[in-house]
Amino acid sequence: MQTIAVIALKGGSGKTTVATHLAIAAHLRGQDVQVADIDRQRSAYNILDAREAPGPACVIATGATLMAAQFAAVGLKKQLMVIDTPAGVVEEVSEAVVLADLVVLVVRPTLLDLSGLAPSLSLVRQMGKPALVVMNQAPTARGGMESPLVRRALKALDYMCAPVVPAILRTRTIFQTALETGRSAEETSDAAAAGEVAALWGFVEAALEAPEEMAAR
Repeated sequence: MQTIAVIALKGGSGKTTVATHLAIAAHLRGQDVQVADIDRQRSAYNILDAREAPGPACVIATGATLMAAQFAAVGLKKQLMVIDTPAGVVEEVSEAVVLADLVVLVVRPTLLDLSGLAPSLSLVRQMGKPALVVMNQAPTARGGMESPLVRRALKALDYMCAPVVPAILRTRTIFQTALETGRSAEETSDAAAAGEVAALWGFVEAALEAPEEMAAR
């Protein structure tokens, strides 16, 4: 079993949106997925509990019980665990990073989010973990050109030597409305949003298949 930890020490970055979309993306592609929700808000658990169709299983855990939850998932022969972590709780996030095969860091193209990303990147690098940075809630490109906000953010991420996923998640209402019924944007008629999620999963899946390459970046 492989484990992905989705982290963002800055609140409001859309961490749970990314975590649940990744979990459902893997499920839709035939994987047996376990989500571990260690965020006290229990958003991932509530989202998946609202799902009517078969989907990823979800357990509530804490940093202290996360290893036991991982062992239990292995015993159930799960193929993938996605950990939704709390914002701002470094100790619990650290527990998730320790157990992860891949860390997905979520950031919006804002100064506050970019500033908050630095300690997260430092934590992941200190532990020598493969990582990807996902830009979320970005303005839509116009005429093939990114907005100044996104261009500045990409430049800052490049300065931090952050391993940025080329697939950017845009500011789209469908990401939230789909989750209200436990669905992914891939399960809606919004082709643009579905394409963004599919592209993101493609990069994440590739990183899971080549963790040594990611760790070296």
